[in-house]
Amino acid sequence: MKKWGFFLFLLLCLSFVIVNRESSYQDNEEVQNDEKNNNDHLDNSETPESFRTIEITKEQVFQGNLLLVNTEYPVHQESIKSDVVNLFTHKELTMGYGLLDHEIKLSEDVAGKFSEMIAAAGEEGVRHFLITSGFRDFDEQSVLYQEMGSDYALPAGYSEHNLGLSLDAGSTQMKMDAAPEGKWIEKNAWKYGFILRYPKDKTEVTGIQYEPWHIRYVGFPHSAIMEEKNFALEEYLEFLKEQKSISTTIQGEKYEISYYPVTKDTTIHVPSNLRWELSGNNMDGVILTVFLGAAHTDRKEIRMAE
Repeated sequence: MKKWGFFLFLLLCLSFVIVNRESSYQDNEEVQNDEKNNNDHLDNSETPESFRTIEITKEQVFQGNLLLVNTEYPVHQESIKSDVVNLFTHKELTMGYGLLDHEIKLSEDVAGKFSEMIAAAGEEGVRHFLITSGFRDFDEQSVLYQEMGSDYALPAGYSEHNLGLSLDAGSTQMKMDAAPEGKWIEKNAWKYGFILRYPKDKTEVTGIQYEPWHIRYVGFPHSAIMEEKNFALEEYLEFLKEQKSISTTIQGEKYEISYYPVTKDTTIHVPSNLRWELSGNNMDGVILTVFLGAAHTDRKEIRMAE
């Protein structure tokens, strides 16, 4: 009887050891699976080195190529382009077009982009361009406003000409609304980062009558999206605020554009290994444009980011 009790005791002990070993194995397998899942997640996500954090100051709301200037949102001193030059003294920037006088000024960067556009027009046989007005400081704008009145000019600080981003382009042959130069600009300016700021069908939006001569630089791809969706600048900036973030593929290149409201302490993440640009909207926030590079399609499309 004692012998049977001893064997029963050994059997119970052996069962206990086997159960514990199986339990330990299962626990270890679950930990390994969890670690694998975590590693898979890290492999599929961006590494910390892909982005860096920058602080956005209130001044940056009033700087950049996408500033909205109208009767409600005036030009701030920090909004004026720092590279404004007298075009008459920079002959390399005026190839292919004329100047109305020797005092035409413009952002050097914008003038370079305009020269590229005029060269492209020349290749298509459209060659009679003339810049009649460019950058004006507040004093010049004030004199113009007093001389021409509110029907033809804006008060100092409320004109895009006070930024250095806008110019009045004309034709040496005829009025711009009938000239080949005007038609070419209206059709092709978006390809070079320019927009017709006051189109015929947007007077209720802009508050300004149709001006086929007034060209504004906003940069690419913004000009392309505005062309695609038939947006005035006011409408485009409101669209970005509503959507928060959009992705677009244009001519085989992919872009991501995001709007960030700016409060007292605002930080955003920007890529460390990609080109990006930042512009204020002159209202309440900034717009980050990331240049993602070549896409797998040449079809132009715009979609909202999830």
